[in-house]
Amino acid sequence: MAQLIFLLLVVGVAWLGYRKFVADAERLSRSRRKAEEERRTGADGTLVKDPETGEYRLRRDDE
Repeated sequence: MAQLIFLLLVVGVAWLGYRKFVADAERLSRSRRKAEEERRTGADGTLVKDPETGEYRLRRDDE
């Protein structure tokens, strides 16, 4: 019985590690595509409009 619990625990940790790996890979891929698009167009960044003030600002990396 202890081996079964240990095996389930190992599988659960492996699954969580896999999901974290996939999420990080997708985030890096999005960031890379955005950087490539900015390099191709010669842009220095992407402007977004602040809904509260109505002013435009450069998009931060965490958005």
